[in-house]
Amino acid sequence: MTTAILSALPEEQGGLVQTLEQREQFQYAGRVFWRGRLHGQTVVLGLSGIGKVAAATTAVVLFERLGAQRIVFTGVAGGMGEGVQVGDVVIATQFLQHDMDASPIFPRWEVPGYGCTQFACDPELSTLLFAAAHAYLTNTQADIPRSSGVARTHLARVHQGLIVSGDRFVSTLAESIALRTTLAAAGHQALAVEMEGAAVAQVCSDFGKPFAAVRTISDRADDSAHIDFPRFICEVARPYADHIIAGFLQRQLVGVA
Repeated sequence: MTTAILSALPEEQGGLVQTLEQREQFQYAGRVFWRGRLHGQTVVLGLSGIGKVAAATTAVVLFERLGAQRIVFTGVAGGMGEGVQVGDVVIATQFLQHDMDASPIFPRWEVPGYGCTQFACDPELSTLLFAAAHAYLTNTQADIPRSSGVARTHLARVHQGLIVSGDRFVSTLAESIALRTTLAAAGHQALAVEMEGAAVAQVCSDFGKPFAAVRTISDRADDSAHIDFPRFICEVARPYADHIIAGFLQRQLVGVA
């Protein structure tokens, strides 16, 4: 059973390539993939690039060319939900495309041809990710560097819920509030926003393959979204990816959450 570990950027992938055993490199559709063994599991590592189209293309390649049977996405996101702070982790339970709008032909956010606005993540994989993230954060609170911008008074937490995706980097407070308010009015309580997950979730639904995603909160999707981002992604998001994915694969191997 091959698990694909997908990220948008190299930094979000952490040091997984360096720890991959028996690794082989593959190139296809302008992308580089690595296959090998990681913590006792057969995995394929890939970088999707930024945005929904790039992510969807990569997901198809993982299934059609590289034999992946499931996808786990790891990366960063902007926090939107109440209490979701920088340094926290969100495990997705569903994804929604916040820039999908085929109204008035279809209700806003509904994906034409699917009859739904949200795509669910796999409960079993998501439970394993939650357990791995919770265990890591419980043991690492003191290790978050001051330079990363994470408040030392904030104890990082793991959240579960809706993540929304769109081909736009939400970087102003006004835009974040407007998006969160509009979604909430329709019953969609978004915890975080990013640019790839909903597309991968849709592809996995098409192929009937399990999908799960973990996102480290790098900012609050507001006017400070660009501050400390390069440092944060290297000093915080990178080790988060290394340890959470390691914990996830180890739990998957023994079948416990």
